[in-house]
Amino acid sequence: MADAKVIPFDEDRPRRRSSPARRVRVAPEVPLAPVAEPVGPEPVVEAVTEPAGDAWDRRIAGGLAFLRRRITGEYEVDDFGYDKELTDQVLMSLMRPLYDKYFRVEVKGIENIPKEGGALIVANHSGTLPLDGLMLQVAVHDQHPAQRHLRLLAADLVFMLPVVNELARKAGHTLACAEDAQRLLEAGELVGVMPEGFKGIGKPFGDRYKLQRFGRGGFVSTALRAGTPIVPCSIVGAEEIYPMIGNSKTLARLLGIPYFPITPTFPLLGPLGAVPLPTKWTIQFGEPIPTDGYAAEAAEDPMLMFNLTDQVREQIQHTLYKLLVQRRSVFF
Repeated sequence: MADAKVIPFDEDRPRRRSSPARRVRVAPEVPLAPVAEPVGPEPVVEAVTEPAGDAWDRRIAGGLAFLRRRITGEYEVDDFGYDKELTDQVLMSLMRPLYDKYFRVEVKGIENIPKEGGALIVANHSGTLPLDGLMLQVAVHDQHPAQRHLRLLAADLVFMLPVVNELARKAGHTLACAEDAQRLLEAGELVGVMPEGFKGIGKPFGDRYKLQRFGRGGFVSTALRAGTPIVPCSIVGAEEIYPMIGNSKTLARLLGIPYFPITPTFPLLGPLGAVPLPTKWTIQFGEPIPTDGYAAEAAEDPMLMFNLTDQVREQIQHTLYKLLVQRRSVFF
């Protein structure tokens, strides 16, 4: 099998557009003012709908072409291993039913994400398993007018797991380090980070929607160096998908994982207990915080980083409380 072509990370590539399934032909307009002589038939609007058989033929042909490119290696990945075609046609399609039908995600404030250029999206983290990051990725792509792709910064553990490691790279995720994040931002990419890390997704159910510590403000320093805005993001609904009522630290140490969750259904119901509860989600993007007005040495100022980190954290926490007050039910 041939190897995939690796392209430079910052190389510009034309955006693909899907061809419309419906074509409308409108005859030339007739003047509205009265005329002495008849001018012919009235304007006709003719709708030409593609036959169902042709649509299926086109889909099958597209699928076969996709498989051929995967087999022959005629597809492109960037320096981080990001495979845009696989993400758009396969991975997003697998996550979309969860997003649309199961969690019924509602998105607010999508206009706060820039239409182009780099930006750092900072969100709260919760849910025992990191499904919130995946739903955030779908929300940005499907709801943003430019269908932008979110490049998530993931923990070391993600890239130590077989299969998960490869899929994460293909989906555009990369290691949560300042060098990779800055390189992505300077290339004009949207970068997503959840500073709470394992402290956020592994917290007890009693501490739901209470933000944990945001680390030392490394994400703020990265945004300052790249001169890109910080977009706070609040996610409501993920906390209840796996209500964590206990943590087996002994099993966690044996398995080499940060925590071993105990929920009302897991491990009591076995694999069935791993099915998340169908909660109703809301994702809200706040107003961006600009960083391009600071001097170059600002990224080395610990007091400035502390203040900006605290500002982002407080904005996310305040929005979480506001969304919780507005929420009618966990499931509806």
